[in-house]
This record gives sequence, C-alpha cells and structure tokens, in this order.
Amino acid sequence: MIPSVLPTYNRAPLHFVKGEGCWLFEEDGRRFLDLGSGIAVNVLGHAHPPLVAALTEQANKLWHVSNLYEIPQQQALADKLVESTFADTVFFTNSGTEACELAVKMARKHWYEKGHPEKTGILTFEGCFHGRSSAAIAASGSEKMVKGFGPVLAGFTTLPWGDHDALHAAIDDTTGAILIEPVQGEGGIRALPDQCLKGLRDLCDEKGLLLILDEVQCGVGRTGRLFAHEWAGITPDIMMVAKGIGGGFPLGAVLATEEAACGMVPGTHGSTYGGNPLGCAVGKAVLDIVADPDFLDDVRARAGLLRQKLEGLVAAHPQVFEGVRGSGMMLGLKCRMAPADVVKAGYAAEVITVPAADNIVRLLPPLNITEGEIQQAFDRLDAAATALEKLSA
Repeated sequence: MIPSVLPTYNRAPLHFVKGEGCWLFEEDGRRFLDLGSGIAVNVLGHAHPPLVAALTEQANKLWHVSNLYEIPQQQALADKLVESTFADTVFFTNSGTEACELAVKMARKHWYEKGHPEKTGILTFEGCFHGRSSAAIAASGSEKMVKGFGPVLAGFTTLPWGDHDALHAAIDDTTGAILIEPVQGEGGIRALPDQCLKGLRDLCDEKGLLLILDEVQCGVGRTGRLFAHEWAGITPDIMMVAKGIGGGFPLGAVLATEEAACGMVPGTHGSTYGGNPLGCAVGKAVLDIVADPDFLDDVRARAGLLRQKLEGLVAAHPQVFEGVRGSGMMLGLKCRMAPADVVKAGYAAEVITVPAADNIVRLLPPLNITEGEIQQAFDRLDAAATALEKLSA
C-alpha cells in the first residue's frame, strides 16, 4: 500500500522537532549538529531571532494578497537586491525550480522580441541540477532525471564539463543562452574556475548570447561573497536565486538586467504566492544581515577554519576520505566509500551532512556557525570516520 506521503524520498529515520542555530533536536532528545542547513537553505541557522521577529511581525499584519496589488515588502526586497547586485529588475518565486522556469522563458522571450525567434537553444553542462520541473530536467539532460518523463522539452544541449571545444562547436544560429552553476551542488561541489567563468562571459558577449547563472545553492553568501560569480569579477544577464534567500522560508527569485528582461511584460508570467508579504519580509531580514560586508568577512574567515579542519580530517582518515573541494561554506568531502555510508555514520555521531554525486559528502553549514561549532563538526566527523574504519577493518 502506498504511504500517505508520496514515496519519492528515501528518508532517514530522524524526526526533528526543534531547531536552534546550528542545532537540530530529535524527538528522542538527541542533539545533532546541522552541517546541511536543509540543503544550503538555513543560511542563518534555525530560528534565528531577527528572522523570527520579521516573520512574526508580518504574520500579525498581512499574509497574502496576490500580485494583483502592490506589495511593499516585495518592493523593499527587490530594491535591496537591485542595490546589491548587477540586476535592474527582480521577479519573486517560491522555489529554485520556479526560478529556472522563468529564466528559460525570459531568455527565449528576449530573443523573440529582438526578432530572433529561432534562438531558443540553451547550452548546459554535465552534472548540472536546475530543479525537477519539465524545463529543469530537460536542462540536466541526464537519464536519471528524464527517464520516464518524456517527451522531454526541446531546445537544451548538455555538454561535457570543462570541454571548451565541445562548447564552441555547439553554438549555432539557434543558440540563445548558456546556463551554468558557478559551483555545482548536486553534481559534487564542482567549482567553475574563475577564468572559465570569465571566458563564458566573454564568449556570450562575442557570440551575442545571454549568460544565465544558477546560484540557487551557491548564492546568498554561501561562498563568502554575496553571490559566487563575484569572485570572477563578471556579471550575468539572468540569475536564478532561492534556498538561502529565504533563510528557511520558501522564497526564490530571478534577477535580470533590463535588456535581458525586455520581453517580460504584463501577462507573460505570474505567480499566485511569489513575492508574498511573509516571504519577502523574511528575505529582506536575511539580506540585511548576509549582504553586510563585515558579515561576509566573518564568513570567509570561518570558512577558512572549517576547510583547515576538514583537510586535517582527510589526513587523519585516508581510508575514508580522499580530499576536500569547494568554496566558502560550500564544501565537499571526496570519499573513498559510498557517501551514503558516510552520511549514515554521521547520524550515529549526531552530525548532519548531505550526499552528492562523484562520491561527495556536502557540508553546507549555517553561515554564522561559530569556531566552537566548527571544532565540534571536526570531532563528530572524526568519530564517524573512526567508526567506519573499524567496520571495514
């Protein structure tokens, strides 16, 4: 008999009933150090007081009116994003998947309005993950994502990661955009080198293409800058954002230049809940903290300490770990055994991590994790690795 909750996840037998900062509390009383942050969502941890205050204040005033009316909280958050980024305009969604749908529509509508309706092609890269909607799975191009869900939305070409010749060869008169994550999350914490991201920007400018960045997982302070592309000194034309922007409240956004968004006029897109007062009040509270340069300085400093601890962990357990990769507070432990086994051993040591492709275990802690909690992270991961070594002895 099928369970009442559709069985699309293999869930761990954990039942968290409370969160506080970097900690999750199981109903049996155990206290887990959360290095997953709900998959890079809780950038300020659980129940962060300013976020609770923003949500509570707004909840006592107004929850929902729809986008048929002006929403002051939405305007305030959009203004903050425009002030802090390359963008001229913002559309709010409820998730990264919805952001992907709009990014694709926006790019294609741009070229339609410019008199090039044939430029519907979007180039993506092996290992990418842009969500689970029809456009997003088509963008991934992987059998795992699209099998059984055909016919697949046309217009996407998935290229090998790091193959410059294949990229140049794939561009033709029907190509309209390149879509890429500056740091792949689900794909195994694979960071695109700065020079390659600069090269993509130059290529788009040379060929007259739009550059779409997916910063759903790597954005909002995760790499130590407000957005990961800032490390390369470039800007996109369109950017997808979600996860951390709501600090745990469902919120996403598409940021764009005026030129890229030129086709998106009244009636071309919409969302009943997107940009609602609750989500935008929390999102504004998140950005007021995370966009502060001093906060980001602290993130980079603590990220350096975390990486140092993880390098020590790898050196201490060469049977379990092979190396560390990633940027800022978006790090991956390359494992010599199944990541699922490492994650499970972490549960026994009361530490939460997240598996990914390419034998990677992701560490995506709250950006405000303390030095003491970083030491606890090392201690618990060390205990998990020691237990795995004993099992394999």
